[in-house]
Amino acid sequence: MSATTAGSGPVGPVTEGAGAHGPRRARASLRAADGVRIDAAYEPGPGPVGGPVVVLAHGFTGDLDRPHVRRAAHALARHAAVVTFSFRGHGRSGGRSTVGDSEVLDLAAAVTWARSLGHSRVITLGFSMGGSVVLRHAGLHGLARLRAGATAETARGTAPGTAGPAPLAGGTAPGTNEGRTEARGGAQGAETAPEAPAVPQAPPGPGPGLVPPVAPAALPAPLSEADRLVFAGGRADRTDLVIAVSSPARWYYRGTAPMRRLHWLVTRRLGRTVGRLGFRTRIRPGDWDPVPLSPTALAPYIAPVPLLLVHGDRDPYFPLDHPRALQRAAGTHGELWIERGMGHAENATDEALLGRLWRWAERTGGGAGA
Repeated sequence: MSATTAGSGPVGPVTEGAGAHGPRRARASLRAADGVRIDAAYEPGPGPVGGPVVVLAHGFTGDLDRPHVRRAAHALARHAAVVTFSFRGHGRSGGRSTVGDSEVLDLAAAVTWARSLGHSRVITLGFSMGGSVVLRHAGLHGLARLRAGATAETARGTAPGTAGPAPLAGGTAPGTNEGRTEARGGAQGAETAPEAPAVPQAPPGPGPGLVPPVAPAALPAPLSEADRLVFAGGRADRTDLVIAVSSPARWYYRGTAPMRRLHWLVTRRLGRTVGRLGFRTRIRPGDWDPVPLSPTALAPYIAPVPLLLVHGDRDPYFPLDHPRALQRAAGTHGELWIERGMGHAENATDEALLGRLWRWAERTGGGAGA
């Protein structure tokens, strides 16, 4: 069957049927808010109708049909329903990759579709580039919520509070406007129980359940077009819990050999040809203008949505200063697992670690039924 829906809804879902126990396995073509077609798939999972759903966001050069993405999806489907999708420029999706900017719209379309299937609890789980996207998506929603609250206070004649993230001088924020970066999952790693994060104690920040007010003047500007669309959108694509694995903290990172090679792939014409022919990834040429807000800039606004950061101590793309910077930005709200012997992203995430991620979600409330 086929249907056409404006905005971020399904354009032409092809399903295997739906029964009395809710939607069954499905493949759908979604439309992001800027009109780009996004290929998506749905696994119903073992839980009740309306139970939690995991929306899985892959890394750069991945897509929903890649073996490492399917392996992760199948492992998670033992616990909950799972939505996978291909970012723009990847796999069967349309458009071209912007390496972390407009991809927030692709995630928003996938989350909206997941909620339309009857799921009231959504967990966004991202790897590498996908990790940066789930952080930015949740942070933009948090920033919009706080902005709306501050505007309402002003309309009532109440001066907005000044606790929480400091006003952003000159329309920028710490960790903002450093450029674009991502890494393709490719390193193998062995996971063990999480060690205590070897990081200094972060300064007091917004704990779970506490939402610091932000004055209207604190709105980061200028927003990229994709950031503006998410910021101005509704609540249908909001997330209830965020897990970011192997995510970069900042843009333009070239401190490792794999990231220098990746920048060549993205910024050079020959590199983009290699990406298209060798990795089935179509990359948009040109620089970001304006530069989207970085994961570190938006991490303070994710609270009170629960946040888990996971990073391997043998990640060949992003060293440990990246997750530690994200944890510091999130304050006391974000939880960090540093995994001994783990490499990068999906290829380094085995079923045991995926199971631990799900148990964390259950403990935190993301695995609770509707």
